[in-house]
Amino acid sequence: MNRPKPEPVHVIKSRREAALSWLTGGVPYIQYLGIQFDRRGDELTAVLPFDDKLIGNPMLPALHGGVTAAFLEVTAIIELAWSTLWEDMEAGRIDPAKLAESQFPALPKTIDFTVDYLRTGLPRDAYARARVNRFGRRYASVHVEAWQDNRERPFALGSVHFLMPPPPGAPAE
Repeated sequence: MNRPKPEPVHVIKSRREAALSWLTGGVPYIQYLGIQFDRRGDELTAVLPFDDKLIGNPMLPALHGGVTAAFLEVTAIIELAWSTLWEDMEAGRIDPAKLAESQFPALPKTIDFTVDYLRTGLPRDAYARARVNRFGRRYASVHVEAWQDNRERPFALGSVHFLMPPPPGAPAE
């Protein structure tokens, strides 16, 4: 029995990068804030490059609390959506080559969101990672943390609960 030859790594990486770009490119607010995502395997790190428009208090200066909260929420949403997309791509249920022509997926809806502002967000790049605590058909719980210079010293933490969208093709309830 002959096994199919595995795809070259650069082809797989290119396909995954295109899928992530498609996912993040469909949310205009991500582009407005300038949030980017660095993917290493199945792990995402959100990057919020510093921009003067993100300052809330020019006297300090400090990142606006709303920008910080939005950064945490976007990171949680994209992590959750990416984990679903990643799983479907790996299982062969989604053809990444056809993503650009397909309809943008329904994203999870925020049920509640708690932010702990631990320290001032400084006028520099910020980073965030989310961890999915629970993920079911209808509900998901995600923890997210943001840091700047030292991952061990986060400046904000978030806890988000989501209502999951129905899978594509599922009947509406």
